[in-house]
Amino acid sequence: MLTVADVPRHELAALLARHALTLEDVPAGAPIPGSYWGEPEAGVIGHTVYVRPDTPLHSALHEACHLIVAPRERRAAIHTDASASVAEEDASCYLQIVLSDEIHGAGRARMTSDMDAWGYTFRLGSAAAWFERDAEDARQFLLERGLLG
Repeated sequence: MLTVADVPRHELAALLARHALTLEDVPAGAPIPGSYWGEPEAGVIGHTVYVRPDTPLHSALHEACHLIVAPRERRAAIHTDASASVAEEDASCYLQIVLSDEIHGAGRARMTSDMDAWGYTFRLGSAAAWFERDAEDARQFLLERGLLG
């Protein structure tokens, strides 16, 4: 499973910055603020995504995507649990797959594989199958909010 230490940090930070988010590094072994699933999973508080070197990249992108899909007026109040609905959860999963293409060494195939290995579950049995054949509602959600080109 790819970790944030396995990819160029500047690419991940720049990707988040384009969405008005900040990437905050936490020292190895230290507690991760705002982590819903516990260490080493990413945490979110307001406009900040917290990661350690051992944080899985899929986790960092997923939590960032929760902030991206949340209405701007709600972002500042988010702490730890960023999901407000099934639609936002699905949109976050879809967007993390799309955005993984912007990180050197990641990409959609690796992202969906890591999502499966972590335990994300989808009706069609895999993240890739869901993304390719069953995610039209998530895609539409993102299009309506101007989050996909």
